[in-house]
Amino acid sequence: MKTKEYQCPVTATLTKIGGRWKPIIIWTLTNGPKRFGQLDAIISGISRKVLTEQLKELEEDALIIRTEFKEIPPRVVYELSPKGKSLKPVMKAMCNWGTEHVLNPSKK
Repeated sequence: MKTKEYQCPVTATLTKIGGRWKPIIIWTLTNGPKRFGQLDAIISGISRKVLTEQLKELEEDALIIRTEFKEIPPRVVYELSPKGKSLKPVMKAMCNWGTEHVLNPSKK
């Protein structure tokens, strides 16, 4: 796999976790492992096709782990990898910032 060179570490981070859906998927998985159907139900507005694509990309970037259980019916569980778990403070900081400055801006 070819490693791309980045001019800025923020750009490098955003290529892995940026976009409309990846941050929401990562944030959802900070609360623990989820099955595909649970993610689909929790994340409103995402199509199943796009969810599948985003999960594959996050797995390729080693941010999540996909565990497939050989059962009938088949069961697949997604969870943050250790690398993905290292994003928890980043996601929490984004949550706090959004709450403070977007959802509940102070009237100064």
